[in-house]
Amino acid sequence: MASVAFHTLGCKVNHYETEAIWQLFKAEGYERTDFESTADVYVINTCTVTNTGDKKSRQVIRRAIRKNPDAVICVTGCYAQTSPAEIMAIPGVDIVVGTQDRVKMLEFIEQYKTERQPINAVGNIMKNRVYEELDVPAFTDRTRASLKIQEGCNNFCTFCIIPWARGLMRSRDPEEVIRQAQQLVDAGYKEIVLTGIHTGGYGEDMKDYNLASLLRDLEAQVKGLKRLRISSIEASQITDEVIDVIDKSNIIVRHLHIPIQSGSNTVLKRMRRKYTMEFFAERLERLKEVLPGLAVTSDVIVGFPGETEEEFMETYNFIKKHQFSELHVFPYSKRTGTPAARMEDQIDEEVKNERVHRLITLSDQLAKEYAAQFENEVLEVIPEEKFKEDPDSDLYEGYTDNYLKVVFKGTEDMIGKIVKVKINKAGYPYNEGQFVRVLEDSIEKAAI
Repeated sequence: MASVAFHTLGCKVNHYETEAIWQLFKAEGYERTDFESTADVYVINTCTVTNTGDKKSRQVIRRAIRKNPDAVICVTGCYAQTSPAEIMAIPGVDIVVGTQDRVKMLEFIEQYKTERQPINAVGNIMKNRVYEELDVPAFTDRTRASLKIQEGCNNFCTFCIIPWARGLMRSRDPEEVIRQAQQLVDAGYKEIVLTGIHTGGYGEDMKDYNLASLLRDLEAQVKGLKRLRISSIEASQITDEVIDVIDKSNIIVRHLHIPIQSGSNTVLKRMRRKYTMEFFAERLERLKEVLPGLAVTSDVIVGFPGETEEEFMETYNFIKKHQFSELHVFPYSKRTGTPAARMEDQIDEEVKNERVHRLITLSDQLAKEYAAQFENEVLEVIPEEKFKEDPDSDLYEGYTDNYLKVVFKGTEDMIGKIVKVKINKAGYPYNEGQFVRVLEDSIEKAAI
């Protein structure tokens, strides 16, 4: 039996796609082995969001070649899409597939075995207008299922290479989304996370159908789905219709990840982002009206070219005022090939790092304040695994619908179920809870 090993760099979408590629290998009778062991085929799913992503991808490719020089080395993902020639130049790489035609990967492997000639299967992603169906009926991690609903992005922010790696916006057929969502729920998942490269843009390339329609249809048609989470949505995509759907929904969780990138209008303009801070603030206020207790997490880029102390403070004060519940803070890093990398006024690394630290300190404080509102409340948690910091104890960790990480005493059989937990001690990065009871599924089963 032939064996395959995977290594995934980068984002959630890449992890989703690795699982999808594994399904293709599994159907052909491959056995999956650990990346650190000897395999017949190595698949490296690469990232190119930063120059460091490229570098890490190259290191992993070389590691696979060293592990087994006789193996078929197959490189896919975003770095493969943007720089196939760079990857083909690494001695030992056999097949390069970008962010399309992954379904043909096994054909390429067979072709390589016969011809023994390296294959560069990367085409022009910008010409692609069709969503590539990649099915994932189940995940190696068994608690939260991702469901990819769209591909590509039309925004072309000045710091970002992703449209060149992923192509333009294309949505997955709603019937396929609903079919796969039902398949995931039937496989035992209680929570589905809708994901994509520009998730909130779903439906922009369709007639009379959009993200709001999809959210409505998922709730109406998928039997047994308990939680629906949107992995990330741009402020400009939070339409009144989306807010209305969230307001009426019983399964959309009290958590949204809305990337802000900067809280200064002048910086946003240089980034070519599609909103102003006034608009962002108005959307946040509307959302918090319909979803009291809403957790808003966000991404921030610090030290974008030309960012003054005043502009940084606009960001800092905006985030503080609107009480985000957690931030992912990134120092701006030049991505070769993007307009921002060529801008004058690049910010000194020390200044960037100092600003990053100030925002992380604020994020920690806001996260604690957010969690404190829920002390002594009973919340629903889906336990995911043993508590990482003390795996030998009987402590388990999982997330509430509003994305608080809770650690409590539990048992193995609770994993993946919805359990009621009382928050005894709020904190960050985790809250201490006390198990109350498991939510019963039996009522639904009886109803079927």
